[in-house]
Amino acid sequence: MRKRRKAEGGIGVAVVAGGAGFIGSHLCEFLLQRGYRVVCLDNLLTGRLENIAHLTTDNGRRKAGNGGRFEFRRVDITNPRAVKNALKHLKKLDVIFNLASPASPKDYQAFPLETMRVGSEGTRNLLELAREQGVIFIHTSTSEVYGDPKVHPQTEDYWGNVNPVGVRSVYDEAKRFAEALVMTYHRLYKIPVRIARIFNTYGPRMKFDDGRLIPNLIYQALNNQPMTIYGTGRQTRSFCYVSDMVLGLYKLIDCSDPYPINLGNPKEYSVLVCARLIKKLTHSQSRFLFQPLPSDDPKRRQPDIGRAKRLLNWEPKVSLKEGLIATINWFRGEFSK
Repeated sequence: MRKRRKAEGGIGVAVVAGGAGFIGSHLCEFLLQRGYRVVCLDNLLTGRLENIAHLTTDNGRRKAGNGGRFEFRRVDITNPRAVKNALKHLKKLDVIFNLASPASPKDYQAFPLETMRVGSEGTRNLLELAREQGVIFIHTSTSEVYGDPKVHPQTEDYWGNVNPVGVRSVYDEAKRFAEALVMTYHRLYKIPVRIARIFNTYGPRMKFDDGRLIPNLIYQALNNQPMTIYGTGRQTRSFCYVSDMVLGLYKLIDCSDPYPINLGNPKEYSVLVCARLIKKLTHSQSRFLFQPLPSDDPKRRQPDIGRAKRLLNWEPKVSLKEGLIATINWFRGEFSK
């Protein structure tokens, strides 16, 4: 276990790239609660200042409630000079989390070149920073590297079934390339790296219009609009509540294994079962509207989390019903503003 350096006013200094995004903002909050000084880097292409507004004042730098340990820097990590300038005031870093990338199909299909650049150039720039500083680099990959899997549940040694020229390839292949890049830096320069393959994650701060299943269905149900079901609804997903996911990412700091680790909820639900539960919890009058299945949409998705259990002593605790109630309540609060 790596001994973490005590920083002034906290346990260490963490950089969170993509920290104004859905999962990234929750991670920033979590790290602050544990005493870290946190620098959030985000170009706000898909991230939102509203996600971190409770952590910072209008100037983006200080908040009395966290002792001024949070900073936001609007930075495009594909620009190496901008990354260095944003962090030049820090003498030493302790850990870099790379969550920077559009993540929903709607976003990465709207920004295909940006998605590929952040997965390649952006990841390399952060790896160079980790190399210079000699610090832990934690990369968030995705279950999308498995494509439409022919192995079920998915284990980390499965190489996947990905269409390299399909509409989803800009995200899938950017993440697969990034994993190769991370491991190359580890082998060449002995950088302590971790790779998290994140499966479907949901919770407060998701954008209701980002195209992903749970926010789409909640928004439609709360507004009594037709709830869109793609295909027959029999395709499956495994839904992990964001607090469980963030804990898993945090635990990677003290894990010395550089190879990919699945983080997700191993309980498998069909899309139709999830939709019916959302309809029930929202007391919605919506009907189901069945639409054709999108191109390359996976039929089944379920993580094997044996490595996470063994190496991190981690597994999700929040049930789908509990997580949906919290997410629905957050959406209701947003709509009432």
